[in-house]
Amino acid sequence: MKTITIKGLSDLPDAAEELLAEAQARQATIIAFHGAMGAGKTTLVKEMCRQLGIDPQEVNSPSFAIVNVYRPATETARGTGPETVYHFDFYRIRSVEEAFDFGYEEYFFSGNLCLVEWPEKIGELIPEDALNVRLTIVDEDTRTLEIED
Repeated sequence: MKTITIKGLSDLPDAAEELLAEAQARQATIIAFHGAMGAGKTTLVKEMCRQLGIDPQEVNSPSFAIVNVYRPATETARGTGPETVYHFDFYRIRSVEEAFDFGYEEYFFSGNLCLVEWPEKIGELIPEDALNVRLTIVDEDTRTLEIED
């Protein structure tokens, strides 16, 4: 397990860069973010998307929509990352059947990057080769990010 300590927002770009590099090295297209409410899952996703060329103003938690679709703003950015990023928030989902109802398979098996918040809500549907990341609150400003093997 790889552990990264984030001691404030200034550490976020390095943590996001390391996480994206790890996902690329493992050829992981699904990153599952585990952590308590307020741990910084959406904030980390926003920084990752920024590094992929997506306007961070467009990135927000898809709590009510379940999935948001982002595309890099420039051709240059598209050349260095995925053409499309799917950002899921399963916090409000009540059953695995709801994931089937909106067609999660089309997203998860598209080959595009899927960033998944609250994956435990659909645990059995998360592929085994997903990159699991755990964010833990240490104090008001500090988080630990654990990337599972």
